[in-house]
Amino acid sequence: MVLFWVVLVVGLLLFELHHLAFYSLFFAIGAFAAGIVAVVAPTAIGLQALVAVAVSIAGVILVRPYVSNTFHTHKGGHVARGVHGGLVGQEAVTLDQVGDLHQVGHVRLAGERWLAVTGGPTIEAGRSVFVTAVRGTTLEVWPVDLQSIEAPDGADGRRS
Repeated sequence: MVLFWVVLVVGLLLFELHHLAFYSLFFAIGAFAAGIVAVVAPTAIGLQALVAVAVSIAGVILVRPYVSNTFHTHKGGHVARGVHGGLVGQEAVTLDQVGDLHQVGHVRLAGERWLAVTGGPTIEAGRSVFVTAVRGTTLEVWPVDLQSIEAPDGADGRRS
């Protein structure tokens, strides 16, 4: 009988992984509890079934609402709108020098490395930038602190 309960647990867990409704999870826990009873009392099939049903129903009624609510409640972070729409406005860090379309660089955003260009001055590595647009797999970025970017050849507005 132990093998029956083990096979049932595995089958219910696989079904749960596919649906994530948190019903099969508690039936799998009930089957696991029945398997433990089967190890201790292999001939008590009625007791095994009773334990499986009782633990399953108790889990669905008492625990499932909390598990389901916790799993489906979004806690912080950023939810992307569409494929790339949620990236616009996010802050990233340049990994190397980022310039125009002829001087494509890279940024780190959400733990991933992205191609990046800027419509403004060239941005050196290690700077914080905002994503202003997404064009395919390339992010258009703008420096967070524009004052820290030096303009080339004295074009920073100072008079000599």
